[in-house]
Amino acid sequence: MAVKMRLTRMGKKKSPYYRIVVIDGRRQRDGRYIDLIGRYDPREEPSLIEIDEEKAVDWLKKGVQPTEAVAKLLNISGVTSKYKVAAGKIHTVGAKPAAAAPAPEPAAAEEPAAEEPTVEETEADASEEE
Repeated sequence: MAVKMRLTRMGKKKSPYYRIVVIDGRRQRDGRYIDLIGRYDPREEPSLIEIDEEKAVDWLKKGVQPTEAVAKLLNISGVTSKYKVAAGKIHTVGAKPAAAAPAPEPAAAEEPAAEEPTVEETEADASEEE
């Protein structure tokens, strides 16, 4: 089964908006889809692009082929670069693999900061001086 990531048209006549869906490539454009991963509204200023990055990267790892329009939207939203990093196609400088990254130390180990007086305390001090 050839699975694709493409746009599904929604909205009324002359005011379209689109859903970004994962769908069997043999289905019709507005047919039943497997997963909804985002939406695109070209009529807003600036254009609205909402994509669930985790779902998109997961589907791309599984081999889903985006159409040309969806590939541009994925590139604009930054999902393409996240996919390439996750798939190991791009090496990021200074990044450590997730398995080798040390766990962060708890915040309780830090030294407590010196407390500043509250507004009431400073007003009380000022009235005592008078």
